Amino acid sequence: MHPAQARAVVIGSGFGGLAAAIRLGARGYRVIVVEKRDAPGGRAYVHRQDGFTFDAGPTIVTAPFLFEELWALCGRSMADDIDLRPMSPFYRIRFDDGACFNYSGDMAAMCAEVARFSPRDVDGFKRFMETSREICRIGFEQLGDVPFASPLDMARIAPDLIRLQGYRSVYALVSQHLRDERLRAIFSFHPLLIGGNPFRASAIYCLIAALEKRWGVHFAMGGVGALLSGLVELIKGQGGDIRCNSEVDSIIVENGAAKGVRLASGETIASDIVVSNADSAWTYRYLLPASARRRWSDRKIDRANYSMGLFLWYFGVRRRYDDVAHHTILMGPRYRELLNDIFQRKVLAEDFSLYLHRPTATDPALAPPGCDAFYVLSPVPNLQGGQDWPALAENYRLRIAAALEASILPGLSSEIVTSRIATPLDFHADLNAYRGAAFGLEPILTQSAWFRPHNASEDVRNLFLVGAGTHPGAGLPGVLSSARILDKVAPHASAFA
Repeated sequence: MHPAQARAVVIGSGFGGLAAAIRLGARGYRVIVVEKRDAPGGRAYVHRQDGFTFDAGPTIVTAPFLFEELWALCGRSMADDIDLRPMSPFYRIRFDDGACFNYSGDMAAMCAEVARFSPRDVDGFKRFMETSREICRIGFEQLGDVPFASPLDMARIAPDLIRLQGYRSVYALVSQHLRDERLRAIFSFHPLLIGGNPFRASAIYCLIAALEKRWGVHFAMGGVGALLSGLVELIKGQGGDIRCNSEVDSIIVENGAAKGVRLASGETIASDIVVSNADSAWTYRYLLPASARRRWSDRKIDRANYSMGLFLWYFGVRRRYDDVAHHTILMGPRYRELLNDIFQRKVLAEDFSLYLHRPTATDPALAPPGCDAFYVLSPVPNLQGGQDWPALAENYRLRIAAALEASILPGLSSEIVTSRIATPLDFHADLNAYRGAAFGLEPILTQSAWFRPHNASEDVRNLFLVGAGTHPGAGLPGVLSSARILDKVAPHASAFA
């Protein structure tokens, strides 16, 4: 390797960090990825226990071309390494009274599902999908990988933002088109997948419905771990290095510019640029000295609004539940009130809504023969709620197990053979997630685009941010797009020759 080759350090090996490493490698950098944990993945870490494989975080791929681009940058085809399977339905949504809605990308089938719930809302559904397509065209296809470095960038999109009613909430925009409350819940829940409250998140996030319809919802055989392994191999093929068990203590700043990182071990790694895939609030609050920060002061970070936390239960059972879909959303008895408890009041409610993932519906190899692997996710308050999770966690798990057993997993309690949980405390301890927020900053209008921490740091030269905490936000399309933005804001390696 040429001794004068420009160097880049990437902090964190989540999908944003791995994608950033590949893009930097393609632009001539010698890349080192440093990861706190014992294996790559970040929020997409993979747990393996007792013969079961559990994806810790993301479970679906909704814009596969963003992954395909990374393979193409390395002169390879993703299809040679990754087996992506389309999901149908995308989700099965089950209400508290047992009514189910199969959510898919087939317009005829979706119109029929809407008609089963509320015939008068079919035309409104079609109008909503047209609106979603237009929002997706502007908000994702045109602006998803555009950096917002100046207030003028916001001014330029203001007419579109107003025209698309971005100042409204997702729920408010959905409600303009649909009158049935269950349908309003079905078509407004998507912001929860990226850490947002449908009653507060900007209507721009209505683009998710069109994004899913256009590119589909897919599952990678082998789980997201297969995608992680594929990306790691691409980085190594470029000559890059991934160092696990290497927590970053601080970013080295000299004369206002990032010059490398100092590890918790005391070792320093010099570089020409630093890319942080760590939580953006954590990056500014704990990895940079206060003297190097102007915009992102401790006070500003503390006053920001953060996403909810998550309670996750991973479990394996000694039988198969073949009538349970790959993705099931179980709506609780309350919608608006529960979200208010989670996001505003920050109390742990008696009821809950759940997302149940059964990957063995598509890939039986993720569990021993004749068994099923599951994870169930419950949105809960972040650590600002002050919940005593060591004392609460097991009882909360038992309540979730009882709800699942009473609804779609009969006999569950006697079938469990392996189990593990994660709470907002684990997000804080393992992922350095500020306040245990599972998705970083809450995706509200005043914390989006220019108002979010910029992809090119406003405070430190040659420091760049990728991942959920910067523009455009959380979710696989968001974090992969944040790495795409590096091509526009980070200098080419030749600039340091």
